[in-house]
Amino acid sequence: MPNLGMPEILLILVAALLVFGPKKLPDLGRSLGNGIREFRKGTQGLKDELEGSFKEESTPVVAAANAQTILAPAAPAAVVNAAAPVAEPVAAPVNLHKEGEAHQA
Repeated sequence: MPNLGMPEILLILVAALLVFGPKKLPDLGRSLGNGIREFRKGTQGLKDELEGSFKEESTPVVAAANAQTILAPAAPAAVVNAAAPVAEPVAAPVNLHKEGEAHQA
């Protein structure tokens, strides 16, 4: 699109003045400005809505990654020596006395 210089702008303004008249020209400019303003508001609203939907789509992925990090088991406070022998679990006591025999202490 070619650049508009001062002579071209003056020619457009004179043509608009002849077509619309001096009384209607300010109203026409005002309505044109309001239309441009509403168009910008509409496009900004659409842009914000699209950015919000992109954030909503990426949020669950981040939340799931954070949940896995939070729910991961914590490391033990003390480091256990891997070469140390592991103690066997203690079994329940076994009664070696026969039934009916009294226990002598």
